[in-house]
Amino acid sequence: MMVIAIDGPSGAGKSTVARMVAKRLGLVYIDTGAMYRAVALAVLRAQIPMEHTEDIIGIAENVTIRFEQPSAAEPNAAQQVWLGNENVTDRIRDPAVTQLSSPVSAIGGVRAALVARQREMARSVGVVMEGRDIGTVVLPWAEVKVFLTASPQERARRRCTELAAKGHPADIAVVAAQMAERDERDSTRSDSPLRPADGSVLIDSDGLSACEVAERIISMARSVECRCSTE
Repeated sequence: MMVIAIDGPSGAGKSTVARMVAKRLGLVYIDTGAMYRAVALAVLRAQIPMEHTEDIIGIAENVTIRFEQPSAAEPNAAQQVWLGNENVTDRIRDPAVTQLSSPVSAIGGVRAALVARQREMARSVGVVMEGRDIGTVVLPWAEVKVFLTASPQERARRRCTELAAKGHPADIAVVAAQMAERDERDSTRSDSPLRPADGSVLIDSDGLSACEVAERIISMARSVECRCSTE
């Protein structure tokens, strides 16, 4: 089973590219960021203060999160994210959830609970898994490891475009400042900081379309498959 790990900061294009790669190679796409967002949504709804870390860890350990892949009849449909019995695919992209997901994900107990689930997913099927610590912590054995990035300006522009499409227009300067704050928090946290994994390939997506980035990763995966078949 092929396992592909794609890491990088927010706005680098990980989700779009990972979906494309998974579809082309017949693998299962797993957005780990959506799992942290789902926990953040549950925390918001329970009105748990951030200083109550044990309560937040309890939510991460006990909440049910699952992904529903598009059907064969609708291959271009988006992957659906379920929190318990509720489809929260759109709700986890709300700005308030986005803001809370990074500090929630920095809690060690939360990461431990979700990493265990992510590894279990990858043991049963071939996956393209994207996030911030996939190649370094979750799946260090992945055959293909990519660190996808882009300039801060380009990432902020992409996020504003995404938010506007979902009915949440935002000021690019505010978005850029929020992303810079998250980058700092994610890269300096003591537990699973954001960084390129050993053996990963760095791809700067500035000036590249999502299709072009996906093709690079697909080429890498096929090279690995060819090497394995000749060994």
